[in-house]
Amino acid sequence: MKYMLIMRATDEAVDAYKEMPFEQVIEAMGKYNESMIKAGVLAAGEGLTDAAEGFVVDFSAETPLITDGPYGETKELFNGFWIIEVSSREEAAEWASRAPLTAGNFLEVRRVTGVEDFPADNEWIQKEEGWREEQAQRAQQ
Repeated sequence: MKYMLIMRATDEAVDAYKEMPFEQVIEAMGKYNESMIKAGVLAAGEGLTDAAEGFVVDFSAETPLITDGPYGETKELFNGFWIIEVSSREEAAEWASRAPLTAGNFLEVRRVTGVEDFPADNEWIQKEEGWREEQAQRAQQ
Protein backbone atom coordinates (compact mmCIF):
# COMPACT_ATOMS: atom_id res chain seq x y z
CA MET A 1 0.00 0.00 0.00
CA LYS A 2 1.14 3.48 -0.76
CA TYR A 3 0.61 6.37 1.62
CA MET A 4 1.26 10.07 1.15
CA LEU A 5 2.64 11.98 4.12
CA ILE A 6 1.71 15.62 3.59
CA MET A 7 3.70 18.19 5.60
CA ARG A 8 1.79 21.10 7.10
CA ALA A 9 2.84 23.77 9.58
CA THR A 10 1.50 26.62 11.68
CA ASP A 11 2.84 30.18 11.41
CA GLU A 12 4.76 29.56 14.65
CA ALA A 13 6.44 26.46 13.23
CA VAL A 14 7.44 28.33 10.07
CA ASP A 15 8.97 31.10 12.19
CA ALA A 16 10.80 28.52 14.34
CA TYR A 17 12.35 26.92 11.24
CA LYS A 18 13.66 30.34 10.17
CA GLU A 19 15.59 30.45 13.46
CA MET A 20 17.17 27.01 12.94
CA PRO A 21 20.43 26.60 11.04
CA PHE A 22 19.58 25.48 7.50
CA GLU A 23 22.22 22.75 7.60
CA GLN A 24 20.56 21.26 10.69
CA VAL A 25 17.18 21.05 8.94
CA ILE A 26 18.69 19.53 5.79
CA GLU A 27 20.70 16.99 7.79
CA ALA A 28 17.65 15.86 9.78
CA MET A 29 15.55 15.48 6.64
CA GLY A 30 18.42 13.75 4.85
CA LYS A 31 18.83 11.19 7.62
CA TYR A 32 15.07 10.54 7.67
CA ASN A 33 14.99 10.09 3.89
CA GLU A 34 18.04 7.83 4.03
CA SER A 35 16.38 5.62 6.67
CA MET A 36 13.31 5.21 4.44
CA ILE A 37 15.46 4.47 1.38
CA LYS A 38 17.47 1.83 3.29
CA ALA A 39 14.22 0.27 4.52
CA GLY A 40 12.93 0.19 0.94
CA VAL A 41 9.75 2.17 1.68
CA LEU A 42 10.39 5.56 0.05
CA ALA A 43 8.67 5.84 -3.35
CA ALA A 44 8.92 9.64 -3.73
CA GLY A 45 9.35 12.80 -1.75
CA GLU A 46 9.78 16.48 -2.44
CA GLY A 47 9.76 19.80 -0.68
CA LEU A 48 7.80 22.69 -2.14
CA THR A 49 8.63 26.35 -2.69
CA ASP A 50 6.91 29.09 -0.76
CA ALA A 51 3.18 29.42 -1.43
CA ALA A 52 3.81 32.94 -2.72
CA GLU A 53 5.32 31.32 -5.82
CA GLY A 54 2.26 29.14 -6.39
CA PHE A 55 -1.25 29.68 -7.62
CA VAL A 56 -4.71 28.16 -7.33
CA VAL A 57 -6.99 27.20 -10.19
CA ASP A 58 -10.61 27.57 -8.99
CA PHE A 59 -13.23 25.69 -11.00
CA SER A 60 -16.26 27.29 -9.32
CA ALA A 61 -17.11 29.40 -12.37
CA GLU A 62 -17.59 28.38 -15.98
CA THR A 63 -14.10 29.64 -16.81
CA PRO A 64 -11.47 28.50 -14.30
CA LEU A 65 -10.05 31.39 -12.27
CA ILE A 66 -6.32 31.46 -11.58
CA THR A 67 -5.24 33.26 -8.40
CA ASP A 68 -1.61 33.84 -7.44
CA GLY A 69 -0.42 32.79 -4.00
CA PRO A 70 -0.10 33.03 -1.18
CA TYR A 71 -3.54 31.66 -0.60
CA GLY A 72 -5.23 30.30 2.48
CA GLU A 73 -3.87 30.16 5.99
CA THR A 74 -0.44 28.66 6.61
CA LYS A 75 -1.92 25.61 8.31
CA GLU A 76 -3.98 24.89 5.15
CA LEU A 77 -0.93 24.78 2.89
CA PHE A 78 1.41 21.91 2.48
CA ASN A 79 5.16 22.29 2.33
CA GLY A 80 6.23 18.96 0.95
CA PHE A 81 5.41 15.30 0.87
CA TRP A 82 6.67 11.77 0.94
CA ILE A 83 5.06 8.78 -0.70
CA ILE A 84 5.91 5.56 1.06
CA GLU A 85 5.07 1.99 0.17
CA VAL A 86 4.39 -0.08 3.26
CA SER A 87 2.42 -3.15 4.28
CA SER A 88 -0.14 -1.50 6.56
CA ARG A 89 -1.73 1.66 7.89
CA GLU A 90 0.11 1.04 11.15
CA GLU A 91 3.48 0.93 9.41
CA ALA A 92 2.64 4.21 7.64
CA ALA A 93 1.85 5.73 11.05
CA GLU A 94 5.20 4.48 12.41
CA TRP A 95 7.15 6.12 9.58
CA ALA A 96 5.13 9.33 9.88
CA SER A 97 5.88 9.45 13.61
CA ARG A 98 9.62 9.36 12.89
CA ALA A 99 9.61 12.50 10.70
CA PRO A 100 12.05 15.12 12.01
CA LEU A 101 9.41 17.78 12.51
CA THR A 102 9.03 20.19 15.41
CA ALA A 103 6.09 21.51 17.42
CA GLY A 104 3.52 23.23 15.23
CA ASN A 105 4.16 20.88 12.31
CA PHE A 106 1.98 17.98 11.42
CA LEU A 107 1.61 15.32 8.77
CA GLU A 108 -1.62 14.41 7.08
CA VAL A 109 -1.36 10.75 6.08
CA ARG A 110 -3.54 9.48 3.24
CA ARG A 111 -3.58 6.17 1.39
CA VAL A 112 -2.86 6.52 -2.31
CA THR A 113 -5.43 4.73 -4.40
CA GLY A 114 -4.31 2.01 -6.76
CA VAL A 115 -5.88 0.32 -9.76
CA GLU A 116 -7.23 -2.33 -7.41
CA ASP A 117 -9.55 0.33 -5.93
CA PHE A 118 -11.42 0.73 -9.21
CA PRO A 119 -13.43 -1.60 -11.48
CA ALA A 120 -10.93 -3.69 -13.46
CA ASP A 121 -13.20 -3.74 -16.51
CA ASN A 122 -13.28 0.07 -16.82
CA GLU A 123 -11.76 1.26 -20.11
CA TRP A 124 -9.95 4.21 -18.47
CA ILE A 125 -8.53 2.12 -15.66
CA GLN A 126 -7.14 -0.32 -18.21
CA LYS A 127 -5.65 2.56 -20.21
CA GLU A 128 -4.06 3.97 -17.08
CA GLU A 129 -2.41 0.64 -16.33
CA GLY A 130 -0.94 0.71 -19.83
CA TRP A 131 0.26 4.29 -19.39
CA ARG A 132 1.97 3.40 -16.13
CA GLU A 133 3.75 0.49 -17.81
CA GLU A 134 4.91 2.83 -20.61
CA GLN A 135 6.21 5.32 -18.04
CA ALA A 136 8.11 2.59 -16.20
CA GLN A 137 9.71 1.44 -19.45
CA ARG A 138 10.73 5.01 -20.35
CA ALA A 139 12.23 5.49 -16.90
CA GLN A 140 14.42 2.41 -17.39
CA GLN A 141 15.88 3.71 -20.69
